[in-house]
Amino acid sequence: MHDYYVYIIANDSKVIYIGVTNDLERRISEHKSKLVPGFTKTHICDRLVYYQHFRDIRWAIAREKQLKGWRREKKITLIELNNKTWKDLTSDLIHPSACQNKSQTQDDR
Repeated sequence: MHDYYVYIIANDSKVIYIGVTNDLERRISEHKSKLVPGFTKTHICDRLVYYQHFRDIRWAIAREKQLKGWRREKKITLIELNNKTWKDLTSDLIHPSACQNKSQTQDDR
């Protein structure tokens, strides 16, 4: 069994990017190092503001697609319910228990 993560990164202006990965620490490091060409590099999105853990890649991909389909206001509400100040959660990666590990609720649909 593997670990998968859906994550949201942002910049200082609260531009957000949603992604999925099997190695959250490595992926965030790539964003912070500007190794990923495209949207996150152009918009300097390098602050981890939300993440959610999954054991099944199918669930992770489904959640990523779900979040990407939400209106911006709903995405912001999700972030602020878990991280009111939009603090960079990268340091939490050292402590796996800090990971967002919620089951999907009716409100998430």
